[in-house]
Amino acid sequence: MGTFKALVIDKTDAGQTVGFREFDEADLMDGDVTIRVSHSTLNYKDGLALTGKAPVVRRFPMIPGVDLVGTVEASSHPEFKGGDAVILNGWGLGETHLGAYAQKVRVKGDWLIPLPEGLTPQQSMAIGTAGYTAMLCLMALEKHGLTPERGPAIVTGAAGGVGSVAVALLAQAGWHVIAATGRPQEAAYLKSLGAAEILERSDLAGPVRPLGKERWAAGIDTIGSVPLANVISMTRYGGAVAACGLAAGMDLPASVAPFILRGVSLLGVDSVMAPRPLRIEAWNRLAQELDLAKLASMTSIIPLEEVMEAGSRIVAGQVKGRVVVEIG
Repeated sequence: MGTFKALVIDKTDAGQTVGFREFDEADLMDGDVTIRVSHSTLNYKDGLALTGKAPVVRRFPMIPGVDLVGTVEASSHPEFKGGDAVILNGWGLGETHLGAYAQKVRVKGDWLIPLPEGLTPQQSMAIGTAGYTAMLCLMALEKHGLTPERGPAIVTGAAGGVGSVAVALLAQAGWHVIAATGRPQEAAYLKSLGAAEILERSDLAGPVRPLGKERWAAGIDTIGSVPLANVISMTRYGGAVAACGLAAGMDLPASVAPFILRGVSLLGVDSVMAPRPLRIEAWNRLAQELDLAKLASMTSIIPLEEVMEAGSRIVAGQVKGRVVVEIG
């Protein structure tokens, strides 16, 4: 047993503190697999945890970070052995279980999946929970029977992490993609990912009509609240919206009219507790279908020492695309 570098969130009477320290391996939580972490990533949820803007962290002290890729150092789990490259997304990592912004973690082997063939560790964290969630959304729309022939697909929060990957995946699958964003200055970036049209978020911010003009057959929504309600009201007959985010709020000021009069469906997509077979399917499809050149174009790389500052920026809506965190 020894110590390793970790970013630790703690809580005092004065509020939340965040800082680096040497963490004792003996204090890692229960699990049957110990991993040497090579990379993590920065999601909106990580930003909320780092800034304390929302109660993401539910035990203290906590090592944040909801995603990791690394190499197995020790394992008593039957599916994994020393030297295996593995990915972990969610399962309470960085919330209730010590997370990824550290050189080591100990976790349940049932939470892990093998690093898919064709992806490097860095590429897997460029995808991260954001990209994996985007694929789950695409899969939900496909299982609902929607195809590009039915009409356009809209992506809200398109310049963010989930949104960027969703735009690229939908375009790769042949959809006419409408990218909705509050950052119209990113139009060229979104078109480089495959967006055919740019829609300003303000067009989705007004009062919600029970039924709006039918504009798209499918949607991937990353922000919730009024924008999601407006997306639903403008979804074509028999269409569906996959909802996976709540950056704009947890409320949904919508009418039942689109569901009853147009047969529209709202598909909830959860990535944190998704069953392992679904995770493996999503990750294998990402390795096969995601344009890795587009992935590289939307990705920036930072050392762990810069993650606190980046966390503040992502909560403020100042981060474009995906951020890989090198643990070292």
